[in-house]
Amino acid sequence: MREAIISFPAIGLEINPPAGFELFGKTIYFYGVAIALGFLLAIIYCAKRADKFGLTEDNIYDVILWALPIGIIGARAYYVIFNFDLYAGEPITSLFAIWEGGLAIYGGIIAGVTTAAIVCKIRHISIPAFLDVGSFGLLIGQMIGRWGNFFNREAYGAETELFTRMGLTTSKGTIYVHPTFLYESLWNLVGFLLLHTYTSRSKRKFDGEVFLMYVLWYGIGRCMIEGLRADSLYIGNTGIRVSQLLAGASAAVALCLLLWLRRKPHTLLVDEVAGAAAEAEAE
Repeated sequence: MREAIISFPAIGLEINPPAGFELFGKTIYFYGVAIALGFLLAIIYCAKRADKFGLTEDNIYDVILWALPIGIIGARAYYVIFNFDLYAGEPITSLFAIWEGGLAIYGGIIAGVTTAAIVCKIRHISIPAFLDVGSFGLLIGQMIGRWGNFFNREAYGAETELFTRMGLTTSKGTIYVHPTFLYESLWNLVGFLLLHTYTSRSKRKFDGEVFLMYVLWYGIGRCMIEGLRADSLYIGNTGIRVSQLLAGASAAVALCLLLWLRRKPHTLLVDEVAGAAAEAEAE
């Protein structure tokens, strides 16, 4: 499908974007460019807003230095594990060809968040506060990174005649499918705007609240969108979609924790930092 012509009949758009371009004799894939751009903007945003959560820019860079590469490894490992039949009998190098596509966001989140928590513990950085600001980075990275699927003509859904349909035209004809990568990108954009507005205009109830809101928001959206996907990862031959199950379960857990923790008194890290700074200045 990588050479398919893409169309959106509802708005009269038809395009045939290349999957990549040549640079110094090497092919640079837009899939990788989209992911790299998403990571870059995510880090910039998180670094600029770190002080609003009681953290410093150095805190962000210290953790990201480890969480980012391990998150990518986790995303690839998750995809390969649940798609192992695709790689059986193939050269070992095929396991690392991420420019061809094949990163599972939940694998990246699990590996990245786990790594971030470990590094925060070692560096004496508040884990809940870091996860709060890191939630924005996840939303930005997912929102932009999904467009790599657009250039690769992948991560689309089942055939449909809805006005949102996307056409894929090859020599075999045209099929109209759900542009699920676009649905998820827009869902993440809305989530980012909602959380940014909330943290800008209201005071958080406790450190970790934004992260739980992110898990709830993304889980609900992914659970719905995954049901439309034509390339879901399944648990063996059970017919159960891995990401849909994980999304639904994580959203339910996040909701329960939010309701429980909001009933308890908490002190925000940013308030503790401000108080300590005021005391130091008074001395």
